[in-house]
Amino acid sequence: MLRQKLQDDSLIALKSGDKTKLGVLRFILSQIKNKEIDKKSELNDEETMVVLKKIVKELKESVEAFVKGGRVELAEDNKKQLEIVTSYLPAEISDEELNAEIEKVIKENQATFDNNQKAIIGICMKALKSKADPGRIMKTLQGIINA
Repeated sequence: MLRQKLQDDSLIALKSGDKTKLGVLRFILSQIKNKEIDKKSELNDEETMVVLKKIVKELKESVEAFVKGGRVELAEDNKKQLEIVTSYLPAEISDEELNAEIEKVIKENQATFDNNQKAIIGICMKALKSKADPGRIMKTLQGIINA
């Protein structure tokens, strides 16, 4: 479903002459195809999301590196690409919702949390990785653990 939307949007970008969007979509589709070759079957929507999140992470790192290196034009170009890729990902939950979800996971695994607070990190990551960025999850968790 998501892959089909990417392919359709790629065709629309080709027809409209939007070279930036077309380039990004072709890159995404090639990454998906590479993953399918590795897996030897088609990716479902969840696996496609994993590929998109990996691309988002790489683009964010590139933007940071370009900003540090003083390459503003390349940073801006990567920011545009980042916007295109993130438009295909579901919106992340708010900080309040993230806090509530983490508290819920901790309550469900209270014995683990009491014995080893760091063990709850893996449980939270697994439960919430589709709803929020791992960096945000870690920051919020560290605030709770250190409190």
